[in-house]
Amino acid sequence: MTASLSSLIAIGIPVAAIVIAILCYKILLRIFGVIFIPKNAIGIVNKKFALFGANRTLPDGEIIALKGEAGIQADTLPPGVHFWFWPWQFSIQLQQFISIEQGHIGVVEARGGKPLANGRILAKTVKCDSFQNVRMFLEGGGERGPQIAIIPPGTYRINTAFFEVSAALTTQISDNAIGIVTTQDGKPLPTGEIAGKEVPEHNTFQDGESFIEHGGYKGLQEQVLVAGQYYINPRFATIEIKPMTEVPIAHVGVVIAYVGATGIDTTGDGFKHGNLVSKGQKGVWVEVLDPGKYPINPYTHNVVSVPTANVVLNWADGKSEAHKLDANLCTIKVRSSDGFTFNLDVSQIIHIPRNDAPRVIARFGSVENLVSQVLEPTIGNYFRNAAQNSDVIDFLKKRQERQKEAKTAISSALQEYNVGAVDTLIGDIVPPESLMKTLTDRKLAEQEKVTFETQRLAQETRKDLQQATAMAETQATVVNAERSVSIADFQAQAAIKQAGGLAEAKKVQAAADAMVVKTVGEAEAAKTKAVGTAEADVIQLKIRSMEAGNYAAVQVAQSLSNSRVPIVPSITVGSGSRDGQGGGTIVDVLLANMLLKQTADRATGPGMDTDTTPAAPQK
Repeated sequence: MTASLSSLIAIGIPVAAIVIAILCYKILLRIFGVIFIPKNAIGIVNKKFALFGANRTLPDGEIIALKGEAGIQADTLPPGVHFWFWPWQFSIQLQQFISIEQGHIGVVEARGGKPLANGRILAKTVKCDSFQNVRMFLEGGGERGPQIAIIPPGTYRINTAFFEVSAALTTQISDNAIGIVTTQDGKPLPTGEIAGKEVPEHNTFQDGESFIEHGGYKGLQEQVLVAGQYYINPRFATIEIKPMTEVPIAHVGVVIAYVGATGIDTTGDGFKHGNLVSKGQKGVWVEVLDPGKYPINPYTHNVVSVPTANVVLNWADGKSEAHKLDANLCTIKVRSSDGFTFNLDVSQIIHIPRNDAPRVIARFGSVENLVSQVLEPTIGNYFRNAAQNSDVIDFLKKRQERQKEAKTAISSALQEYNVGAVDTLIGDIVPPESLMKTLTDRKLAEQEKVTFETQRLAQETRKDLQQATAMAETQATVVNAERSVSIADFQAQAAIKQAGGLAEAKKVQAAADAMVVKTVGEAEAAKTKAVGTAEADVIQLKIRSMEAGNYAAVQVAQSLSNSRVPIVPSITVGSGSRDGQGGGTIVDVLLANMLLKQTADRATGPGMDTDTTPAAPQK
């Protein structure tokens, strides 16, 4: 125990001596007016009193001493060693350097300086080395209060006894967004204007003093900030982040400008429902914005999106399209000529041409107003009038005709409003329940009639089927019979054709035979004639050579001989018989007589003939 205590005493005595020596050193230095300022700080000097000179006290209204007066001194002590700052006359306050980090700015307020100029809210900018030199600030005419200038990111040696510095975030504008600027200082806006027009040379509101010097107006600004980072004094301008104005596909943007020069109407006398002005003027612009994104201030310019594609509007309870233009439309209730009330659902397809979109907006202000002020009453009244000219049943039956008539009539009516009617479609028609029951009963009766007729036809079909089945069963026999008939018919026709062919052949043959007979006959006749002529000549010669009586006898005998008629019994002339063995016929006798006669004639000679008949010519 004693040894431990001795060890502690042995160690503590040197340490205590060192601490005491250091304290004594600082006290001695302070007593002799020596001040040491660290490297990351400055010394703010407060002079307790001034011993000599005329400027021993601060002027009225001043809080910072520039000429050695008693009080907070404008000049600070930089890092290092400083002499002659006696502790009984000066008190030194160490102040760490002011650091402004990235993404921040330093906003400054001066506790001293001249009063703000008339109408100014923020003190003007003076050269003062980013508020690190109070003397330069005051001698340059710096004003007390919030400063319009800011301190960018960095490290600064600022006298916080005179300048109060606070950090603020920089202005960040993301993609597809804009910053709406409202300034707190500048000229008052002219009467009737809602926003200040764009002025040059202020680096997008980062140089507030230049903005004021170039005639910038206090309040809402027409100019907007696009995506990026900005060092804007939040005491000079407030920034509101808004999305960019987007014009969707199949739409155009009609711009209604609330700022700009007074517009001159470009529509002429033909359009009396509003004025259309050129781009940049106050009013409805005649030029539209095509689909895309635009950095337009929504407080100074209103962009009305107008669909240029076909738009379907439904007059039906609980049915609405995605555009919601027909959200307030409902089923049309009509009354027919026969006193029935029924509901009618209608769909109307419209189209607004691109170049007519500004006229529609100038006339109605929005597409919603077009629907409520024009389309809803026009279409509702048309179908109410159409229903009063027809009874319910006729309206139901002639639905297609009603639809065509509605399309024509509504298209003609909407042309006046620069709107095209593409088509009109009649949807669900809900007649009265009592009438529907009557129609249903009638339809059921008709369907029963159809059912009975169908059953009757089914029975007839069944009968036909049975008959067809029976016929099918005998079809083979019928086919065989029909084939037999056909074959017999073919054979008869073949026989007829064959007979005809034979007849024709025989006719031809007969003709040929006749020709042959004729030819042969003629030949035979010629032959006979020639033979007869020759025989006649022979006979004549014979007659001449014979006596007439002999010749006639010879001829008679020859004829009788040829006929073989036995007129007289055979007479034997000689010892020969009839069979050649002896005897002869009368012909032989006659021939023998003729031969004898001829012999006698030759003996006497021709001159001895006493016949006076002239001789026939010799051939």
